[in-house]
Amino acid sequence: MKLTIFTPTYNRIYIIENLYKSLSKQTCQDFEWLVVDDGSTDNTGELFLDWTKEEKFSIRYIKQENGGKHRAINRGVKEAKGELFFIVDSDDYLAEDAIEKILSCYDKIKDKKEFGGVCGLKCYPDGTRVGGEDDFGMLDCNSLDFRYKYKVKGDMAEVIRTDVMREFPIPEFQGEKFCPEALFFNRIAQKYILRYFYEKIYICDYLPDGLTANITKIRMLSPKSSALFYAELTKYRIPFVQKLKAAINYWRFSFCDRSNLVVKTKGINWYWVAVMPIGYAIYKRDMKTVKL
Repeated sequence: MKLTIFTPTYNRIYIIENLYKSLSKQTCQDFEWLVVDDGSTDNTGELFLDWTKEEKFSIRYIKQENGGKHRAINRGVKEAKGELFFIVDSDDYLAEDAIEKILSCYDKIKDKKEFGGVCGLKCYPDGTRVGGEDDFGMLDCNSLDFRYKYKVKGDMAEVIRTDVMREFPIPEFQGEKFCPEALFFNRIAQKYILRYFYEKIYICDYLPDGLTANITKIRMLSPKSSALFYAELTKYRIPFVQKLKAAINYWRFSFCDRSNLVVKTKGINWYWVAVMPIGYAIYKRDMKTVKL
């Protein structure tokens, strides 16, 4: 099996059918749909039981105790049977030829060990690309260069080799239910490049109950993961102004850790100390404006 489409879900019975329908219409059926239900309290399980009986394509449904999307991803990576791992959120869906385009692109680089996978575009339901139209054609680079060297904006649809995903499990801190996906994509970037292709394969609509809409609050409630992400970001080859922003955000979310056990880092640079007051000021603003 070439591809595992992985979906973490939590109480999305009202919208996940859009994804199911899009998978049913795929022009290429060389995939499995692996779903980890992160402790839903609606009737998601019954819905998947019905879909499994329809036998339109391979579906595996796993339910676990609520622990956050990153734990669901870690579970999915362990369970995946596909050569490739593609995270598709439960409120999103795919273009009908998405899998065909993914595998066509992947077949051209599958024997090259420097490639960790391939990556297409995300767009809104009206067809507008997330981040704006900026046709780069095809690029072979790591995800950090894609953002900071080539300056391409917008969320992307990353399809990663499953064995590469297994090299970089997402950190799990006790009591925290969030870890930025960018953390493990940045780690992957230190060893592998991706082939970016300019095809709209993933349709998304950022909902009010999604992670993106509530990201500041979510980061505040998972300060160790958030601080670790920003601490690591300062060590990568990115523009200095981005390092400054990361250092500010490191302090901003570190102050949310009531146990004062912020992530330990080696070789703290001078600018970390210099920007600490700014991080603290933003933390105080967050505490006033965000309802925890």
